[in-house]
Amino acid sequence: MATPQPIPDAFAPQNILLIKLRHHGDMLLTTPVIHALRQRYPQAAIDVLLYKETMPMLQAHPAIRHLHVIDRKWKNEGVVRHLRHEMALVKTLRRCHYDLVINLADQWRSAIVTGLSGANVRIGFDYKKRRNLLWQQAHTHRVSTERHSQLHTVEQNLVALAPLGIASEGQSVAMHYDASDWQKTQAALALHQTTSRPYIVIQPTSRWTYKCWEDAKMAELIDALEAADTDIVLTAAPDKKELAMIEHILSLCHNRHAVSLAGQLTLPQLASLIDHARLFIGVDSAPMHMAAALNTPCIALFGPTKLTQWRPWGEHNRVIWAGDYAPLPSPDSIDTKTSLRYLSAIPVEDVVNAARSFLHE
Repeated sequence: MATPQPIPDAFAPQNILLIKLRHHGDMLLTTPVIHALRQRYPQAAIDVLLYKETMPMLQAHPAIRHLHVIDRKWKNEGVVRHLRHEMALVKTLRRCHYDLVINLADQWRSAIVTGLSGANVRIGFDYKKRRNLLWQQAHTHRVSTERHSQLHTVEQNLVALAPLGIASEGQSVAMHYDASDWQKTQAALALHQTTSRPYIVIQPTSRWTYKCWEDAKMAELIDALEAADTDIVLTAAPDKKELAMIEHILSLCHNRHAVSLAGQLTLPQLASLIDHARLFIGVDSAPMHMAAALNTPCIALFGPTKLTQWRPWGEHNRVIWAGDYAPLPSPDSIDTKTSLRYLSAIPVEDVVNAARSFLHE
């Protein structure tokens, strides 16, 4: 049974812990919760517990005091050492004397950490798959997930603040980076002589192939944008498969102003690149959410993904969905290891026209 009753208005936490154990894009979509907590409790210190590899998404956020990390490689060190890491984490959290813990995750590990944190107020979601004594005891307040299928991930996260009487509207996503990140990015651009012209960032890759457009169509798009008097900067993660995809796309291109910074930038540096771009074009990925958070005009290419939950959040975004052109399988039925590219039905012309409409604004 969910317990969404408000906590007394007099509640004024001094130390707050937010827990989210997911991927890079998911971490970015927690920032509206951080903003809302900062507005409601300006005197409080706000910390976040997250996976180590996702730290770059939040490390420059001005409202966060400290990032606690879980390293997924702990499990490779053997049972004893793994348990020592987990116990040390709990001890560290307890020493922080949190008044409020908000668990946005659905893993047992997050519930155990929440329950052992020592906080008097511990908020989590009332997941159907977690309706048992352990989950109940870990959280003093559990918020209904009945409407989650109708809400964007940002809205789902904000619903967790309902027991605090904090409204879930009007919050934006934010991505922060340091001045040094932009300096290093400018130096990388200078190596390709792309510092004097406006540029478009294109992220063709995802760790899941089924979220990608066809390489030939991406190359055709890049060639079609040559007349836009802009450079094209291709980006990707430092993954062999993604780098090979970028190389293949460039081999199909004739655009003399297309260059690659794939695998060469940290995530904050990539954020600085996107922030200074005229336009971002990409598939469903963390960089797409970064573009939306930075308020850079964004064209997002989607396939069999839950659009309601994962569309770019904010203004200046346009989603082009393959489902408008051909039938798509249910997102829940997808084999994430498939080599099929479900975005193939999207015509190049529609993406080119969308890009030109943004560039001519």
